[in-house]
Amino acid sequence: MTPPPTTHLLYLHGFRSSPQSTKAKQMASRLAERHPAVNFWCPQLPPSPHDAIEMIMRGIARWPRDSMAVVGSSLGGFYATYVTGMTRCRAVLLNPAVHPARDLARHIGAQTQWHDPATRFYFRPEYIDELHALDVGPLTRPERVLAIIAKGDELLDWREMSARYPGSRIDLREGGDHALSDFEHKHLDEVIAFLDLA
Repeated sequence: MTPPPTTHLLYLHGFRSSPQSTKAKQMASRLAERHPAVNFWCPQLPPSPHDAIEMIMRGIARWPRDSMAVVGSSLGGFYATYVTGMTRCRAVLLNPAVHPARDLARHIGAQTQWHDPATRFYFRPEYIDELHALDVGPLTRPERVLAIIAKGDELLDWREMSARYPGSRIDLREGGDHALSDFEHKHLDEVIAFLDLA
């Protein structure tokens, strides 16, 4: 059965990122312009994965499961995988981190935000265990997931990303970069169409 159009959309940014990320702002702008009825939420995620997921799940607790969706970029894609694993909602994953506990182990320590270098935070060793705890394994509704993956991603391996989502729609792009710098011109329409926004 085809799910109803998306009425509630969650956007989850990546590591060291924020709601000021280019893709998040492009999504927000498109929704305001063409889908103003959609409830759009792009929270600033805390450094602790446990706290981030707790805030996310509390924030969407009253959202309708059959007409909500999530978009996640990089580490946000890992969190979005958790959200769709728990809710079975539609999800779009943009160069999603699939082994963040392994990859972020070398980033333990003081960090700054990309969009506001004056904002500092500390990535703690215990956050690695928190990431391990959020791995939901195989998805029960993989057909509700679209993963947009750039072979040119300079941070994550496109082979690992592609292999993580069997049964899902994989849009594997030649070239590109981790930030999907061409998101607005080459990917945004595809994302909007997949989500079937109200």
